Amino acid sequence: MDPIAKRHGEGAEQETRQGWAARARRSLRHWLELPEEWHRLSPAARRRFVRESFQAYTFLLPALVIIGVFHLFAIFYAAYISLHDWSILKEAYIGLANYSKLLADPEFRQSLLVTLWYVIGTVPVGLALSLGVAVLLFRPLRGVGFYRTLFFLPYITSLVAAAAVWQWMYNPDYGVLNLALARLGLPTQRWLLEPRGVFALALEPLGIALPEWAAGPSLALVSIIVMSIWSGLGFNVIVYLAGLGSIPRELQEAARVDGAGEWQVFRQVTMPLLSPTTFFLVIIATIRAFQAFNQIYVMSPNDPTTRTLTMFIFQTFYGSSRAGYGAAAAMALFVILLLLTIAQMRLGQEKVHYG
Repeated sequence: MDPIAKRHGEGAEQETRQGWAARARRSLRHWLELPEEWHRLSPAARRRFVRESFQAYTFLLPALVIIGVFHLFAIFYAAYISLHDWSILKEAYIGLANYSKLLADPEFRQSLLVTLWYVIGTVPVGLALSLGVAVLLFRPLRGVGFYRTLFFLPYITSLVAAAAVWQWMYNPDYGVLNLALARLGLPTQRWLLEPRGVFALALEPLGIALPEWAAGPSLALVSIIVMSIWSGLGFNVIVYLAGLGSIPRELQEAARVDGAGEWQVFRQVTMPLLSPTTFFLVIIATIRAFQAFNQIYVMSPNDPTTRTLTMFIFQTFYGSSRAGYGAAAAMALFVILLLLTIAQMRLGQEKVHYG
């Protein structure tokens, strides 16, 4: 081999190693939250920084222990159970058999589809309504504090109790919704008892019959979606109000002086500056929608058209006593949420404007 080429290759390899080492040092410094000028600090300054950081991590230790015991340990233990044929009487290692069976299970695929409909119905619609309400409540209205409290009350109300009230409202025989429809001369609905899709129901009076795959989410699921949006609206509104309050008024006034209308100010100034708030709420709302359980369990526990992944896991784990199979479904839900969160974080780095 040519000595010059050999030295050139060794030099490139050394530069690569140095680059990896520099990136590793930067990552470690970022993870430990060390200042950029760490190597320039005096020994006394370094000791002071370490002492203050140690005190901060000491205060965080109880929360870290709780997270480790009740979250991280639970995840690893669920992964362990998912590799076994786990029941009350036996525990046999079967490898990935539960996962292969899960992928071929039509009930699992149906519950995944129901979950996607639930997420699509609650997250975009709920955030759009929350933003509209927040914009209205941000204006100087008389009694605005009362209205803010009124919208926040459903969020702090017990979800089980609220779901029971909504179940009574949806009752096809004596529910208040059907009573109102009857008073208006409109046809009553079966609400939580209706398994047919809303698209098929909407086109049925026109004589249009849709195939099952195009029928959309069932009316029962849409009824639960409406209740879920009502329940989570207050939290989203409060967060949006905080985001609106952090936007400098000078930017909006400058846009108006330049001739921008209210819609242009909202679209070109307010919305970009609200993108961190929206990004946060999208992540929280998506995770919350995938993990929804209480309202579904109370309002429609046995309907396949409202059985989300969480209901599928619950019924498999406790109803059928198939702990290993239920743990595999839980790990599948964990992976879905993890991938969605990573994708949202990646997208947020490109689309979110901080300041």
